[in-house]
Amino acid sequence: MTEEELKQFKAALSITAVANALGVPVVRGRCRCFFPTRHAHGDRTPSVSFSEERGTFRCWVCDDVRGDVISLVQIVKNCSFLEALNWLKETYGFLVPGAKNVVQNRVMAPNASPANAPAPFHTPAQNASLVAKVAVREAALEYQSPEPTKELVSEDERKKIILSFLKMLSPVDKTPAAAYLARRRIYKPIWDKMLLRTITDYGALNNKLKETYDLEVLKYVGLFNEKGNLRYYKHPLFFPYLDAKRRSCYFQARAIDSSVVPKELNLRGTVPYPYNVSVLDQKPGWVYLCEGVIDTLTFLGQNIAAIGIPGVRSFKTEWLPLFKNKSVVLCLDKDEAGRSGTEYLQSVFAHENIRTVVLGEGLENISSSMKEGDDINSWFGGKK
Repeated sequence: MTEEELKQFKAALSITAVANALGVPVVRGRCRCFFPTRHAHGDRTPSVSFSEERGTFRCWVCDDVRGDVISLVQIVKNCSFLEALNWLKETYGFLVPGAKNVVQNRVMAPNASPANAPAPFHTPAQNASLVAKVAVREAALEYQSPEPTKELVSEDERKKIILSFLKMLSPVDKTPAAAYLARRRIYKPIWDKMLLRTITDYGALNNKLKETYDLEVLKYVGLFNEKGNLRYYKHPLFFPYLDAKRRSCYFQARAIDSSVVPKELNLRGTVPYPYNVSVLDQKPGWVYLCEGVIDTLTFLGQNIAAIGIPGVRSFKTEWLPLFKNKSVVLCLDKDEAGRSGTEYLQSVFAHENIRTVVLGEGLENISSSMKEGDDINSWFGGKK
């Protein structure tokens, strides 16, 4: 496996899914440390956080407990870099670059006129050091999954809190969020249909939430940060992930100031289903799979059946049954990361015999086709 193939393979893996496969109980993006004796009270409050977007994990107490998906396997299984890589290749063989040939079909959208960077990997010296540290500690000789942390609220109560929070937000009409969307040619009919919301008074909302719920509960469900404040100070535009009954227990927030990094901030925890999941109705037909909510909303504004995923890394194989009877048009960004992600999704869908085609491929010389660096929204005339 070349270095580029290794990057592609790691980018295709969900670090949370790998943790679960290793027997590590990840709850809302966190788990207890693999070395509980280093922590007060045995790390009763989980200190290890996972970033699906970056494909990394880290303990906020132990400096040497961090890394990418391969480092995670090394720590949990107490093995070398090559042993960890081989375990991943055996477990997720269909994602190994070149493991399965995929025929690429070509289509253009009807009515039509860097994604996630791969997680960095350690140098051999860093890996040797990490393995040595792990090996000398008795706690790491054979990792046993700790008992799950006691829930502060039930899953049903957590969903109710998220719904309550979204109801506290304001419609986007006549707000800076509305201007942001309009520049991208996304207009009020779509705002209303997808229940887009915004924060108009951060301070008042922050205080109202503290008055309504216990602070530890707000942290537990992922709305508040460790400093005790609402996480979305710089990300005031909200995209609820609506289920078939138009309820939401998950959302993505977006910055409307172009200087803010990252531009998107997801609710902590697992993405339950793709954005606009109701279009996956089990009936025969085509669906357009987009990289991000903005591109999905762009297609919806053109009356094109579309769904969105926060990023290539966020696509989960357990979603595949949702695509029953569907053919999928892959509409990722027109750049190297998008092409790599397209190859990954082709492999995932081909593994389940789901037909895929690539938007516009083979039509690059047509004046109306997507140019290098375009995404769906910019292709349709959206402005940054």
